[in-house]
Amino acid sequence: MTCDSNPCRIFVLRDQKILVDMSTQPPAIPMQGTAEDMGLCLADGYHLGSRDGLDCHAFSVPSRTDSPRGMDFLGLRKLFGVLDPGQYAMAVRAFAVLNWDRTCQFCSACGSRLKRHAVILAKECDACGFIMFPRISPAVIVLVERDDKALLARSSRFTENLYSVLAGFAEPGEALENVVRREIREEVGIEVKDIRYFGSQPWPYPDSLMIAFTASWAAGEIAVDNDEITEARWFTAADLPKIPDKVSIARWLIDWFIEKHRKEYK
Repeated sequence: MTCDSNPCRIFVLRDQKILVDMSTQPPAIPMQGTAEDMGLCLADGYHLGSRDGLDCHAFSVPSRTDSPRGMDFLGLRKLFGVLDPGQYAMAVRAFAVLNWDRTCQFCSACGSRLKRHAVILAKECDACGFIMFPRISPAVIVLVERDDKALLARSSRFTENLYSVLAGFAEPGEALENVVRREIREEVGIEVKDIRYFGSQPWPYPDSLMIAFTASWAAGEIAVDNDEITEARWFTAADLPKIPDKVSIARWLIDWFIEKHRKEYK
């Protein structure tokens, strides 16, 4: 099966890197001819949907696969700001779907091998009939304000001097607003109020959906847990430490805070 009659883009994943055509300006996800050159059959990949009028298909290839001439495999983070935004969004989807396909091989109900569902994005078990959908792990990420300052913290896993907003996964049965309160209380010992939705971002490392909020300090003083968080401080927009790069919604929250207070420092 080819896509000659309906032009399409192919998203090829090798060792957690996406194939990119570097011969174009700007670099782009390759078109259907590359699938044929690499011996890939569309029926063996995943149809991701369409973007900008083009169908998009995703494939995983072995580590030994060479990149076609003029192309290279690049990590998803490096592609932010390089690819067209629409192509980048679809690359995120491809990354998530293909990693789910790789890790979801056996039925969680009976242990039998799964097969791809014929109609929907799922896998099914012939032995017991159980259907497994792609895993999505919801997590909140929060910027807390106190007067003209934002709460930023250092995690034990961060590179040197990097600070960011607080985040944590939802637990079964929790409303997202309660996740915000619990995570802030557990990690830095304060209470918050005025919790407001900010936005969301799929984060396929490996399967998170980041749901962002802003909140205001309500009570308490910083007391880090010394487990996930090693240090936390209040910062003004004019005196920020090293912060995450622009690929993440953590940075979008901080940029929102900076813009909100920009006029105060002019």
